[in-house]
Amino acid sequence: MDMEKAEEHGDVDIQITAKNGTVLEVGPEALYAMETEHRMGFFEGLKLYPPAVGWSIFFSLGIIMTAFDPQLLGSLYATPAFQKDFGYLFEGSYIISAPWQTGLGMGNPIGQVVGALAAGYPMEWYGRKWTFAACVAATAGCIFIQFFARSLKVLLAGELIGGLVLGTYATIAPTYASEVCPIALRGHLTAYINLCFVMGQLLANGVIAGTQTLDTHWAYSAPFAIQWLWPLIILAVVPFAPESPWWLIRKGRLEEAEKALNRLSSSKVDNKPTLAIMIETDRLELEMETGTTYMDCFKKTNLRRTEISIGVYTIQVFSGIYLVGYATYFFQLAGLPGSKAFDMSVGYLAVGFVGTCLSWVLLSYMGRRRMYNIGLAILSVMMFIIGILDCAPNYENRPAVIWAQSSIMVIWNGIYDLTIGPVCFSIICEVSATKVRSRTIAVATAVQALFGIVMTVAIPYMINPDQANMRGKLGFFFGGLSAISCVWAWFRVPETKGRTYEELDLMFERGVKTREFKHYKVV
Repeated sequence: MDMEKAEEHGDVDIQITAKNGTVLEVGPEALYAMETEHRMGFFEGLKLYPPAVGWSIFFSLGIIMTAFDPQLLGSLYATPAFQKDFGYLFEGSYIISAPWQTGLGMGNPIGQVVGALAAGYPMEWYGRKWTFAACVAATAGCIFIQFFARSLKVLLAGELIGGLVLGTYATIAPTYASEVCPIALRGHLTAYINLCFVMGQLLANGVIAGTQTLDTHWAYSAPFAIQWLWPLIILAVVPFAPESPWWLIRKGRLEEAEKALNRLSSSKVDNKPTLAIMIETDRLELEMETGTTYMDCFKKTNLRRTEISIGVYTIQVFSGIYLVGYATYFFQLAGLPGSKAFDMSVGYLAVGFVGTCLSWVLLSYMGRRRMYNIGLAILSVMMFIIGILDCAPNYENRPAVIWAQSSIMVIWNGIYDLTIGPVCFSIICEVSATKVRSRTIAVATAVQALFGIVMTVAIPYMINPDQANMRGKLGFFFGGLSAISCVWAWFRVPETKGRTYEELDLMFERGVKTREFKHYKVV
C-alpha cells in the first residue's frame, strides 16, 4: 500500500460537515486511509498487522489476572482444606459464612470501581504502557498478602488491596486493544478480552481441581502462589511494548506516533495515511468539544455514548455472569457430589472458552447489535428454565433434574461467551470517543462493578444453605433482569461494525437513530 493510489482522489480536500456546523476536511492521505480500512478483510489484517495482534494479546494478560483471583476465591469455598481452616461447622460440615464470603468477594468489584477510575489519570499522564507496568508490579506485591494469609482478616486485606490494582486492567486492556489495530481486527481483539476472562476463570478452576484434594494449607496456598507467574512474564516484556499511537497524537508527539504505528504493522504498510486520518479525527473531536475529563463523558456530546457503554457492560451483571464465580459451589448445592461439581465447573468454563473463540467467526459476519440482542434474549429464556426446573416436586431426590439444571448452566455460559460477553467489549470501545475512551471505559467498568458489589453481597445470602437456599430459583431473578435488559438493548444498542472512529464521531454527533446506524452513509 502506498500514497500513489491516494493521488487518484486529487489534491482537493473532501469536506464532511457535522450537525453543529463543524467541518472536517479530509485530505487525500486521510481519505485513502479510510477507504483502505473499509476494504481490508480479517485475514488481510492479520497479515499486515501481526505486531498489533501480538501486543494487544500481551496487554490483555492483565485481564487473566483479574479473572483468576475472584474465580479462585469462589472455588475455594468448596475446597475442604480451605473450609476447615477458614470456616465453621454447620450440620456436620465446614462452610464459609455468608458475611465472610461477601467481604472476601468485595475485593474484586470494589477494586474495579476504584481501580478503573483511578487508572484513567496515569493512563493520560504517562501512557498505557507504563501504567500497565506499574500496576503489574503492584499486583506482584499484593500476592504476598494472599499467599501468607492464615486468617480471614488477613486474606480480606489481601483481596481488597489486590482488587484495587486488578481493577485497573479492565480499563487498560480494552483501551489499548482498540487503539492499536485496524477496523478489520478491532472487534476480534477487543472481544479477545472476554476470552482472557474465561481463561483466567478456567485456569483458576483447573488449579483448584488439582489441589482441592490436598489436606494441608497448600490446597489454597499453591493456587495463590501461581499468580506470580503473570507479573514475571509481563514485567520482562513490557519495556519493549509500543505506546498507543492515539495517546501519542493527543500529546502532540507525532513522530513517536508514526514510529509506534510502524512497530504495530508489517513493513508493507505505509502508515502516513493512517497517521493523517488519526490527526484529523483528533482535531474533529477537539472542535466537537468531546473533552478529556470524566465530566466530559456526561456532556451532551458524549452522554449517549457513555450510556451505551455503561448499559452493555452492566447487563453482563444483570444476565447472571456473577454466578460463574460460584459455579462449583452452585453445582455442589444443587446436589452434585464434590468431585463432580469441580468437573462440571471446569467443563462450564471450557464451554465458555470455545464459545468465545467461535464468537470471532460471528463478529466477522454478524453485526454487534444482532449478536448482542439475540444472545441476551436466549440467555433470558435459559435462566427462566433453570428456575422452573428448581420448582420440580421432590427436587432433592431427582438427580436427572439436578443434572439437567447444571447442564443448562453450562450451555448458558457457552451462549454468553458466544454473544454478549465478547461483543460487549467491542461495543464499548467503538462507541466511545477517542479522546475520552479510557475515561468512558473506566466509567462503564466502575458502574458495572458497583452492580457487581450488589451481587457479591446478595448471591451468598441467596444461595447459602444457612440463608435463603434459593439454589436454581436464582434463574427467576436473573431471568427477569435479563428480560428488562433486552428491551433497553433493542432501543439503544447501535450497529458499529465496519465503521472508522471518525465516522462514528459524526454519526453520534448527528444523532443518527439506533436502528439506522447499520445503513447510514456519512456524506
